[in-house]
Amino acid sequence: MSLQVNRRELGKLLGVSAVAASLPVVASAAVLEGKGGERSFPAGFVWGSATASYQVEGAVKEGGRGPSIWDTFSHTAGKTHNGDNGDVADDFYHRYREDIGLMKGLGLKGCRFSVSWTRIFPGGVGPANQEGVDFYKRMVDTLLEHGIEPYCTLFHWDLPQALQDKGGWENKDTAKAYADYAGYFARQMGDRIKHYMTMNEMRTFVEVGYGSGRHAPGLSVGQKRLAQLNHYVVLAHGLGVQALRSATKKGTSIGLAENASAIVPVIDMPEHVAAARKAMRESNASYLSVILDGKYSELYLKHLGANAPVFTADELKTISSPVDFVGLNVYGPQYVRAADNERGYENVPWPTSFPHMPSPWLHVGPESLYWTPKLVNDLWKPKELYITENGCSADDTLAADGHVYDIDRVMFLRNYLTQLQRAVAEGFPVKGYFLWSLLDNFEWADGYERRFGITYVDFKTLKRTVKLSGEFYREVIKQNAIA
Repeated sequence: MSLQVNRRELGKLLGVSAVAASLPVVASAAVLEGKGGERSFPAGFVWGSATASYQVEGAVKEGGRGPSIWDTFSHTAGKTHNGDNGDVADDFYHRYREDIGLMKGLGLKGCRFSVSWTRIFPGGVGPANQEGVDFYKRMVDTLLEHGIEPYCTLFHWDLPQALQDKGGWENKDTAKAYADYAGYFARQMGDRIKHYMTMNEMRTFVEVGYGSGRHAPGLSVGQKRLAQLNHYVVLAHGLGVQALRSATKKGTSIGLAENASAIVPVIDMPEHVAAARKAMRESNASYLSVILDGKYSELYLKHLGANAPVFTADELKTISSPVDFVGLNVYGPQYVRAADNERGYENVPWPTSFPHMPSPWLHVGPESLYWTPKLVNDLWKPKELYITENGCSADDTLAADGHVYDIDRVMFLRNYLTQLQRAVAEGFPVKGYFLWSLLDNFEWADGYERRFGITYVDFKTLKRTVKLSGEFYREVIKQNAIA
């Protein structure tokens, strides 16, 4: 009898499905707890979806909106796949009621969305645009009418072009302008929104926008300038936290959404786990670590040498303004092993045979959704954690019967969520999960080539079709468990 058959027989004895029984055995017995072999989540766990303004809204010249760096970048020849842009995207600006109805039909409890800065301040700073404020009021009110809690991200990469013309994130004044915008928006929204994230993925818009230049504004500024603008970005986060504290009522929850390096020990052995803890802190030294530690690591500054950022003690205090939660965007892992070097760890390179989704950067490592919250909890003990993004691209096509059978995405989600349940079962304070994404959308430099949604969008007609993965997610939410 094969090992696979043995596992199936074991599954029958334990009341686990044949599919679940065929999966690799996980380390924690807590994962298997739950009635009927289910991997249950706590009562009140927030199941949501995530989107971003430029990726879904469209209507780039309506409602008083000003241009952002992504308008400029996507309209520059050769910058995006097939010259795609977000002028129309999913037309969420006009179709938000339909899409919120989709959320309701899926059973979503939370909606993570981002605000277009240039809808509020078309020029980056005053005067404000009331039409933009009113749009978000209507949209948030519709969420609340449907029993869906809004989780607002104030900056998801679409910097006002007017501020970029003045140096963008290389100009320290941009950090102050961001805080002014954040505080103004929160005051306008009153008590509608109780959960705010200052920024999404600082690492990406800094390193890919100003380092490699593959994203807007498409610059490659060199290490010294990059380190300094990185400092101004985390300073903006801290100023934003303070502005939100001043603008909102007590009890409003304020945090961030960061794609911290998803460190995974190459083998679950003490020496590699210890190395992973070191790697989690050091590989995130200029983002999550400085925010939660209140200082740059000695090794980070040493390696930068003369290229290290100039900063003050007061700025570090602002950067480390206390947050109520940490949001983690987790896609694929970075495996590390213990090493006899200055860092105490070494990244393990990808073998050419390692599985990945159509996006070549998205290596499939479900255990990253266990180890990332675990290591963040081990190091910093945040009050609450959220998985603010997780999902995958897939080569989705409409079948002859009009359905989308994205079994690869279902596989991805089933395995990742199983590992997330393992983290929750072991007591790490993960309070919710936001799937990326509700809709196929404009995927930045990849344009419309890559589809990440659990809802298929025909970009010619904008018709929405819930995929098999959407049906799977609906059932997860209904059961509050992975069967």
